[in-house]
Amino acid sequence: MSSPKPVSSPKVPYVYAGHEKELGGGFIVRRLLPGHPQRYVGPFVFFDHFGPTDIDAGQNIDVRPHPHIGLATVTYLFEGEMMHRDSLGSVQRIRPGDINWMTAGRGIVHSERTTDENRGKAWRSHGLQLWVALPREAEECPPAFHHHAADSLPCWQEDAVRLRLMAGSSCGRQSPVEVSSPMIYMDLRWEQDGHWTVPEEHAERALYVIAGQVNVDGKPVTPRHLALLAPGEEVRVEASLGTRAVLVGGAPLDGPRYIWWNFVSSSKERLEQAKADWAEERFGSIPDDDKERIPLPQR
Repeated sequence: MSSPKPVSSPKVPYVYAGHEKELGGGFIVRRLLPGHPQRYVGPFVFFDHFGPTDIDAGQNIDVRPHPHIGLATVTYLFEGEMMHRDSLGSVQRIRPGDINWMTAGRGIVHSERTTDENRGKAWRSHGLQLWVALPREAEECPPAFHHHAADSLPCWQEDAVRLRLMAGSSCGRQSPVEVSSPMIYMDLRWEQDGHWTVPEEHAERALYVIAGQVNVDGKPVTPRHLALLAPGEEVRVEASLGTRAVLVGGAPLDGPRYIWWNFVSSSKERLEQAKADWAEERFGSIPDDDKERIPLPQR
């Protein structure tokens, strides 16, 4: 992780640039979390932004079957489509604006692949995948999968900004996505030049700029940067028509988390058990997608 840029604003203590990471098959993401000096923002322990990327005909994006424990994966697309499959038997097409929420709990395996309709033709991929650490008492819960279509999520206008609440609560509204701790995950789209004020609700918050440039408390934040917001403060955000950003945050985690590969846990011993379970094929398999998998990293 690159060092954060200190910002001379009491309401924006740091801005994170992140770094690029190749996940295999030419699939590159920009990773903003874990960060430094603040590793997480509320329960959000991973923040990956992929695209916008033009996919050539026949190139395809296929993230092969791989395991998770102790977290929930949250997938949100701006452009393109993906096909989710998991060891529970879930098969779900993800479209722009939808929320895909997969709770790993004690263990799940999933894959994310190019849809059959997009194979062999050019298309565009752009979206976010975030990880939410589960509370300690829920780390070993049964795995689960829930999909919420875009039109099921609260959407409204405030000042210059169109808001969509993907998960958690804000401004007296509640997303239908079932979450395990207090949080906010919101899509912001400027419909005209103007401002929006981030409410002081939620102890930890950060604003990530997708497109356009915003001024956060009077300080410029450029695309692909995550601005950490000071707690307990309303923060004014100004931008021009067409700017896009997301707001994440929530209550602080109930203790430190350890992350190794795709595993998150409050226990290092549990990570070692997950490594052994994947290496010895003790996780479940995905119906109709069990012919290959991502091997355990040798590190």
